[in-house]
Amino acid sequence: IVTYLTRDYGLLKVFAKSPRKIKSRFGSSLEPLTYSKISFMGKEDANLPRLTQSDIIKTFHTLREDLKRLLNVSEMLELSLKFMPEREPHFAVFKLLLGTLTKLESDSGNALYLLYYKIKFIEIAGYAPRLDMCGRCGAGIRNGEAEKKFHRPADSPIHFYVSHGSIICEKCIRDREGSIRLSGGTVRLYNSLIKWRLSNINRVKAPAYMLSEIGHVINSHVAYILGRSKQLRKENFAVASG
Repeated sequence: IVTYLTRDYGLLKVFAKSPRKIKSRFGSSLEPLTYSKISFMGKEDANLPRLTQSDIIKTFHTLREDLKRLLNVSEMLELSLKFMPEREPHFAVFKLLLGTLTKLESDSGNALYLLYYKIKFIEIAGYAPRLDMCGRCGAGIRNGEAEKKFHRPADSPIHFYVSHGSIICEKCIRDREGSIRLSGGTVRLYNSLIKWRLSNINRVKAPAYMLSEIGHVINSHVAYILGRSKQLRKENFAVASG
C-alpha cells in the first residue's frame, strides 16, 4: 500500500502489486519522496484503487540519502498526514510540499524552509496560532511592537498560551504559568513568514533563538490540537501529479 499526496485527489492510498520484485513495472518509482505521474484503476468510491502505472518525474534522492534532511522532511510529512483528510484535493498543500522539497534539495542548510512549511501548512489547514493580537481582548501587534491597546511593558517578553492558540497581552494575563515567552523579534518574524512566499525565504537571515522560539510554538500548538504531547515522528510518503 502506497500513500500519495496528489494534485487532483489529495491524500490517496493505492495498492501496488509486487512492488519489490526485480521485474516490477514500478521500479524505483515507489521509493519515499518520489514525485511521479501515476495512473490507477478502481471505482471512485473504492477503498483501495490499484496502481497501474507510475512514471518518475523527480526522485528527491538526495533528501532520502541524508539522514538529517530525511528526518526534517519526515516532520513535514507527518504533519500533512495528521491534518489532511483522504481524497480531498488541496492544490495549495500540494504546491507547498513540492516547492519546499525542491528548495530543501538545493539549499539544505537553510533551516527556515522546514519551519516555513509548518507555518504555512497549519495556516492552510485553518489552525494557525495567532501572534498578531491578544486572544482575549483583540488588541493588536504590529511589526513585533505593541499597539496602543496591547499592554506590554517595555522590553518584556510576549506570552503565547497554547490553550488559547494565541498571544495574551499583559492586561489580560491571569496566570503566567504555562506560557511560552517570545521576543518581539520572534513575533515579528512569524508574522512576516506567514505572509511571505516560499521564493522569498532564502533572503531571510534570522538568529537561531528566533527559529527555536517559533518552532516551540508550532510544535506545542500542533501537539495541543492533536491532543497529544509526543514529538513528530518519521513517516514515508510519495508525491504524485496524477
